[in-house]
Amino acid sequence: MIRFENVTKRYRGTTKPALNAVDFEVQRGEFVFLVGASGSGKSSCLQLILRAETPSEGRVVVLGRDLRTLSNRKVPYFRRHIGSVFQDFRLLPNKTVAQNVAFTLQVTGASRGFIQQAVPEVLALVGLDGKQKRLPHELSGGEQQRVAIARALVNRPQVLLADEPTGNLDPGTSIDIMQLLARINAGGTTVVMATHEAGFVDQMQRRVIELKGGEIIRDERRGGYGDTSGLPRLAPEVERGAAAVAALTAVLEVQREVAHGATGPLDAAVVPAHVVPAPTPAPAAAAGPRPTSAADARPSAEPRPSAEDRPSAETAAPRTTRPAPASDAQRPEPAAEPREIGTSTRSIPVTTPDVDALGLADRLGLGDRKNRDEVGPTS
Repeated sequence: MIRFENVTKRYRGTTKPALNAVDFEVQRGEFVFLVGASGSGKSSCLQLILRAETPSEGRVVVLGRDLRTLSNRKVPYFRRHIGSVFQDFRLLPNKTVAQNVAFTLQVTGASRGFIQQAVPEVLALVGLDGKQKRLPHELSGGEQQRVAIARALVNRPQVLLADEPTGNLDPGTSIDIMQLLARINAGGTTVVMATHEAGFVDQMQRRVIELKGGEIIRDERRGGYGDTSGLPRLAPEVERGAAAVAALTAVLEVQREVAHGATGPLDAAVVPAHVVPAPTPAPAAAAGPRPTSAADARPSAEPRPSAEDRPSAETAAPRTTRPAPASDAQRPEPAAEPREIGTSTRSIPVTTPDVDALGLADRLGLGDRKNRDEVGPTS
């Protein structure tokens, strides 16, 4: 059915050949996997079988015909016996499903009666019965690949070439496509498939030809994919410092619970020092000289009355014949309720930062904040 005889293929502008002295033969009705890393020569083998490329050395024989002696004029007739399925579907976007499949028959000059009979049959075979009038963009990726397979089978070819037919599909859809190809092969069609899907190759246990650097390194009946060390793998990255972040989050949760359960408007043990603004000194003319002891210089947690609310020396003195001492004029009246320091009379709300909204830099105290009174997530 297909035979490679000491085939070497060199592309223009390259020093290393894509295929080097390749020899193998595929019998009628076989299902053969071509496996290997990218650039190993799998697609070059399929291009030579399809007569899209010609070998630099050696001979390729397909369906009993030496492709070296096949003229360019006869290539379209030769390809009627070979179906091809690619990774990128290659459907006509402005034609319906039925028109895409029928287009292959129209090019080959098939009769209208044969087209009307063959198209519904092949669509039913690939599981697209009832979707003949849909456009490609109205189909899922798996359905588009089924249309491509139907188009390749409508000529009833003897050989079906598949180049990564499941490369753009999700795992579930890929299984459906592989089952479809297995049914097509069971019907007598020879299937040659290039793939990186190691799981399918291992499960199906068909013939495996492995290529490496353009040379065959393994030709095994009922084989598996082989070495999978060269295949890319997606492994989750380990989050560094996860234990430290978890411990810090627990500490912040405890602080938040303490802050919510605190009594009193401004508890110095709960409210950070940088949240409480410094008291505004009263003018000297209104209050007179102030003591400069260490107790008065220290900011207090209790709010002090403003200069407007503080009683003057005349009103603060008791109505007796002897003058009030200077210290009595400086004694503030006890406040009935807390007041905000400054000119405003609103009470200061005690807000607790939302731990969940903080970024990692703020949790660790590394955030660069211009205003220290603002607490919030950094960019």
